[in-house]
Amino acid sequence: MSNALDTVFSALADPTRRAILNMLLEDDMAVTDVAEPFDISLAAISKHLVILTKAGLIAQEKRGRVKWCKLQPDAMRAASVWMQGFGQFEPVNLDAFERFLETELMSPSPSDTPE
Repeated sequence: MSNALDTVFSALADPTRRAILNMLLEDDMAVTDVAEPFDISLAAISKHLVILTKAGLIAQEKRGRVKWCKLQPDAMRAASVWMQGFGQFEPVNLDAFERFLETELMSPSPSDTPE
């Protein structure tokens, strides 16, 4: 499972690949249509698509002479579940924590009071 998560997070780390995934949220797209808005070569886009495919985030299929890309949202499920595990913790109020520390550090401890 860790290897699959590593592959997904690695694929998501690149802004071009995230943009491609956003585009595919709308509908399936031909590879040439995916490449159109980017200022990089079709070969570079193809490399990004291979990484997304290996991560299971998209599927590619040939329809006639055209290669199409389709989003595979289930591939993000494990990553989403992993990230949701961190939602169980309460957010830390750093200001309140700082005030607590100041109070604790400023007040004398029982061992500091004379008997």
